[in-house]
Amino acid sequence: MWSLRFHGVGNASATELGSPMATIERDGAPWLTIDCGGEGLTAFLAHYGEPPRALFVTHTHLDHVGGFERLFVSEYFDSARRGRMPLYVPASVVPLLHERVGAYPNVLAEGGANFWDAFRVIPVGDAFWHDGHRIEVFPVRHHWPETAYGLRLRGCVVWTGDTRPIPEMLRRHADAAELIAHDCALHGNPSHSGIDDLEREYDAQVLSRCVLYHYASAADGEALAARGYQVAHPGEVFALAEPAAPPVSGA
Repeated sequence: MWSLRFHGVGNASATELGSPMATIERDGAPWLTIDCGGEGLTAFLAHYGEPPRALFVTHTHLDHVGGFERLFVSEYFDSARRGRMPLYVPASVVPLLHERVGAYPNVLAEGGANFWDAFRVIPVGDAFWHDGHRIEVFPVRHHWPETAYGLRLRGCVVWTGDTRPIPEMLRRHADAAELIAHDCALHGNPSHSGIDDLEREYDAQVLSRCVLYHYASAADGEALAARGYQVAHPGEVFALAEPAAPPVSGA
């Protein structure tokens, strides 16, 4: 059984809703976690009682990577975990992530360690394999080009990350009846979607599969739900379909 658990659903200012972060679960256990914000990591640890087993980074705004220093401590000082957790990072995001969280001089006061010693960093392109499943990666519209990405587990789930509407990407990466977890607030801005943006850009079939997160307050979430949309709440779990096999290319 597959599911998607939201650890946080708010924007950078809505700390009471938690930083945007979720985990794809298999049989109730964490399978792949998306992002590592501060409040999101707290919620993750409170629920599972252990750090993430594998992590994908969508982009490097601090509400999505602010938990990395704490995660370094849990990974580096556990000899059974040190250097083993897969950390999947889009290739163009790797230098940005290093600048944000890995470049502080002398990660330990006594020296002798590099920040990335704690993880198994795997730069990824348009797809990667995790635990026998192929996961697609695609660019989204958030601030600067090639700095933010979404992912798709075919037939199961699409996670847009922070983004403006991306109809051209969803036509390609959400064409197998997946649940679509989509950035959406009551009102949009130049780097995030508002509900009017989604209604303008997507047809009813796509909107019916969307679960909305990254909104500004509990009241805004209620207003989105009142308009007939699925809205994620912290700790909420959504059932997912079994992942589909990737399409076979012709000879």
